[in-house]
Amino acid sequence: MGGDMSELPGFHGLTLERRGRLLTVTFNRPDVLNAIDRRLHAVLADALHFAAIDPASDVIVLTGAGKAFSAGGDLDHMQEMIADPSLFVAEARDAKRIIFALLDIEKPVVAKVNGHAVGLGASIALFSDVIFAAETAKFGDPHVSVGLVAGDGGAIIWPQLIGFAKAKEYLLTGDPVRAPEAAAMGLINHAVPADELDAAVASFCDKLLAGRQQAIRWTKAVTNIELRRIATAAMDAGIAYETAAQRMPDHADAVAALQASIAKKTRD
Repeated sequence: MGGDMSELPGFHGLTLERRGRLLTVTFNRPDVLNAIDRRLHAVLADALHFAAIDPASDVIVLTGAGKAFSAGGDLDHMQEMIADPSLFVAEARDAKRIIFALLDIEKPVVAKVNGHAVGLGASIALFSDVIFAAETAKFGDPHVSVGLVAGDGGAIIWPQLIGFAKAKEYLLTGDPVRAPEAAAMGLINHAVPADELDAAVASFCDKLLAGRQQAIRWTKAVTNIELRRIATAAMDAGIAYETAAQRMPDHADAVAALQASIAKKTRD
């Protein structure tokens, strides 16, 4: 069935496409590995809310254009917020909206992780219901690497998926995990060869679309009750800690060092 672009709103940095009863939401900033800038961060919850209430779809796929799913926070945007911390306050508020938008969607959300999923990009993938990834993809939450707290979702979802010991190993170091290892430890559902990813996701979505939609939605809603309770208990504290860390010299130093390193590689 061909794509139906009618009645689909536009959002900065995102592309929405409907094929039959399947709605695909694609991060579409491939030139920066789908890094999330201020405008995209601000509209992402709105796009997820639209997906939730869209009467013409039953299953949602989240994916990325180009080589990455989403490389997380945009460094230039981080620098803007260091210069004006009030911007981070709004960002923190949006982060909570994004996570709860994902938790509150009754339709099944399938993450098609075509490339690296980092920071908030990883959290968005991991808060999805079923996660397929190309074997070449990596998952990581390197908030600590830029002097921040993994307060916008990572510290909530990683322990629920792989247990506290393994979650702390990755969250406290910021180290990435390759998709095959992520699947083996239960962080994601499936790691498949990159050239088989589209077919694997399409096959799974077809199975969902052929099912009894109300039963599927309400089963997801019940399954998410405990996860939502945990997020409700932890999210405000996580954002408060991250907001405090954002104003510390460690964060400014880390971002400056990363930008200098990137500039050097560009020159070389």
